[in-house]
Amino acid sequence: MKPASWLMLAAIAASGSAFAQSYPAKPIRFIVGPGPDALARVIGQKLTDAWGQPVIIDQRGGGGGTISAEAVARAAPDGYTLLLATGTHTINPSMYKVSYDMVRDFAPVTLLASTPFILAVHPSVPANSVGELIALAKAKPGALNYGSGGSGTPPHLATELFKTMAGVNIVHVPYKTVAAAITDLIAGQLQVMFTVGPAGLPQIRAGRIRGLAVSTAKRSVFAPELPTVAEAGLAGFEVFGWNGLLAPMGTPKPVIAKLHDEIVKALGLREVRERVATFGFEPVGNTPEEFGEFVKADIAQWARVAKKSGARVD
Repeated sequence: MKPASWLMLAAIAASGSAFAQSYPAKPIRFIVGPGPDALARVIGQKLTDAWGQPVIIDQRGGGGGTISAEAVARAAPDGYTLLLATGTHTINPSMYKVSYDMVRDFAPVTLLASTPFILAVHPSVPANSVGELIALAKAKPGALNYGSGGSGTPPHLATELFKTMAGVNIVHVPYKTVAAAITDLIAGQLQVMFTVGPAGLPQIRAGRIRGLAVSTAKRSVFAPELPTVAEAGLAGFEVFGWNGLLAPMGTPKPVIAKLHDEIVKALGLREVRERVATFGFEPVGNTPEEFGEFVKADIAQWARVAKKSGARVD
């Protein structure tokens, strides 16, 4: 490399470090959508406490998360506009024609937290285990209906993955919200559902639906009595809900590092961990590099599931 090139790189690095030292000098915007903004508010408040700048929560639903992602992908790469991403964002490239690239257009900050999905059935379904449910579905192909909070959502694709791995035919019934789907599961209009942990656990505890297993690789601290789908007979099955923070690609690395370090510090606080647990989430806080690899793997997994199952947005 020519000396002039080295000087240019050194100048860029110095500029980024200087910018990071003064960052943040104005409010930071967290763009959220789809999903609730509770986690964003907890983390945002801790950043405000640490840096003295307000964190504005900007809820932008619609388009299955494509609207929020596009807004951040096109934002200035200065650390002042961030995306609270979820599993929906890594599914979208396989379900929609999007105007951005989840890898090339975003700089990972950290995986904030994760939550299990819970495989549940209506109490009238004669299945008390994953194995019994698979046997029932094979004996009555197309007779069982499963619900989700909408086509292209993580629970929808999680069930499609379950179907392909188990070799069963269960019919998808999409709803506008998770709550509406659970209501019909309780009423017996649906027979099966991968519920989001925070929404499903109270209904399981009350006996309104029956929990069979969790979708994570390890048992969940929120429902340790439930086996994982993998240990219950479907080896290799692992999916979960997650929230992570992404910045526009090109955001200076020192700014990414400053965001990452303060957020991980916040996630380590007992009060934050307890608050996050009330949402049914477990804090993570990995490195930007680890989160980047996770995003790539998640995109690849959902692409395989969508292609094999033929899943689409209805």
